[in-house]
Amino acid sequence: MNWRRYFWPVVGIAAVIFSLLLLWHELRGISLDDVWDGLAAIPTRGWVLAALSSVIAYAALAGYDHIALLHIGKRVSWLFVTLCSFTTYALSHNIGGSVFSGAVIRYRAYGTRGLTGQDVGVLVAICWITFVLSSLLAGGLVLVLEPQIVDRFSGAPHHGLAIAAGLAMLILISAYIFGSALHLRPLKIASFQLHYPALPIVARQLLIGPIELIAAAAIIFFALPELHNPGYFVVLGVFLVSFSVAQLSHAPGGLGVFEVVFLAGLSDMEPVGVLAALLVFRLFYLIIPLILGLGVVLFFERSQFSRTES
Repeated sequence: MNWRRYFWPVVGIAAVIFSLLLLWHELRGISLDDVWDGLAAIPTRGWVLAALSSVIAYAALAGYDHIALLHIGKRVSWLFVTLCSFTTYALSHNIGGSVFSGAVIRYRAYGTRGLTGQDVGVLVAICWITFVLSSLLAGGLVLVLEPQIVDRFSGAPHHGLAIAAGLAMLILISAYIFGSALHLRPLKIASFQLHYPALPIVARQLLIGPIELIAAAAIIFFALPELHNPGYFVVLGVFLVSFSVAQLSHAPGGLGVFEVVFLAGLSDMEPVGVLAALLVFRLFYLIIPLILGLGVVLFFERSQFSRTES
């Protein structure tokens, strides 16, 4: 057996178990009735805005695939790309290891539209780069404009270091833009080639990419109680940290990991209200998209089977 096949799944499962233990310790005094009361306390306006934010987030994620297809010069119908992107992220967010699981789903879908393995590899790479750029841009702005965000996790002020880290992130973004303007040579790995995106593509990446993160964080913000609410910008910063740690943990759906980090970042708020907001996030960003995504997969596979039979 090749141990590498099992390393990251084991890491993800271990992260889930460890985080759930931490979460249980953090919330051991909270009952299910308390959580239900927290959900019931969310006003109708909060539910509606949270749901709308999730729609915007997945619409922006669809933009990732549209940008990548524009980069490789392939035309695929708008509806197919949108459904493929939605299904890819709905499943990969829940499965974990989004880059690899997303590549498998995209290869199956776009292969029916004439894209080769090389094309899908470039598409996945561009989508991943767009996500990284979005995280760097949003994270850099948060650290520069709200450096005290690090106090929520470190327990000590490191504002100068936070601003320096934020500026470094923004410099990386500037370097990426500069590289596009210079028309640098393509990256070659064996037979795989990744050409540097042109400036119009880069502009779309830096415009559409951050919208997804902004909208995803807004799901939680609109569901949070007003008492001791630190404001959207702080919630965005805490979300970026929590989401990044959850992604790095390879835990399926970031289960437990996301909640533990988020609760630590908003430790000055009532845990019941924060937990209720996180449940709303999981409902709109993970559970409902997963159910709809599975429906799309079943419909797609049924149509492909019928086409093969005929």
